[in-house]
Amino acid sequence: MSGVFRLLVFCMMALSLALATSVGDGRWQSKVPESDRVRQNPMAAEAGSIAAGAKLFRQHCASCHGSDARGRNRRPDLHSDRVRDATPGQLEWLLRNGSLKNGMPSWSRLPEPQRWQLVTFLKSIP
Repeated sequence: MSGVFRLLVFCMMALSLALATSVGDGRWQSKVPESDRVRQNPMAAEAGSIAAGAKLFRQHCASCHGSDARGRNRRPDLHSDRVRDATPGQLEWLLRNGSLKNGMPSWSRLPEPQRWQLVTFLKSIP
């Protein structure tokens, strides 16, 4: 095995370990600015917003969080108190900005109304 290949394998393993040990630590919430934390969900009262959010969840989120949102492969259970207690603004901020340290990519490419539909769906989870 060449030295470069060994270094690459080592770096990949270290990154995997770092992600696995920090996934779902919840520290992202402390990074949300107050102006975002208090934002209200403009899609919350929209008819069909939960169903649209569920469809987006299946398309973009279920591969990591599971089709039942219970989490998989050390990804957070979205039925948790941490998600239930998060404000809509905090959840939209997380979707927009991601938390790479916690293995959460940014979904800023999704239009804002779709991110809010995802938030509506997440807040509907019992």
